[in-house]
Amino acid sequence: MHHHAYLWTGPKSRFDREALRRPPHPDPPPPDSRPELIQRYREVATAFPTSDLPPLEPAYWLLKPPALIHGTWNEAKAAAAWLHDRLTEYAPRFATEAYRCSPDRLTAHVTAATERLTAGGDVTLGFYLERPAYLSLTLITCSPHRTRPELCCPLPS
Repeated sequence: MHHHAYLWTGPKSRFDREALRRPPHPDPPPPDSRPELIQRYREVATAFPTSDLPPLEPAYWLLKPPALIHGTWNEAKAAAAWLHDRLTEYAPRFATEAYRCSPDRLTAHVTAATERLTAGGDVTLGFYLERPAYLSLTLITCSPHRTRPELCCPLPS
């Protein structure tokens, strides 16, 4: 078992484009469908696999290019340490003062993440940043993934 880290930050309006955050349906629309539906399907089918946007379902990070992985660790504590470092790095930019000023809250996230990763689960955290920006931090456990074992790990074990 190992853990992959993913980080995305950008405009909240881009994060809210949910159609680009889910994989396309396995069956394309029938040829006699409305042209805009066919076009939308093609757009999503092309964009999803290469988009850096966080998928709606965390396991679908495994379908994304390996270049989007920010780190891989065999130990849950090491992956959680990456999370701690990112939370510390971005804390001054958090839109919510409670998170900017409370190291205890951030430590609680890291402690919970360590427990969840050790149990084979995934961790996904999101924070509004100053300006209309958003931060998504995800740690995915694989080899195989607990809820989506059919998804291949993007890196060799």
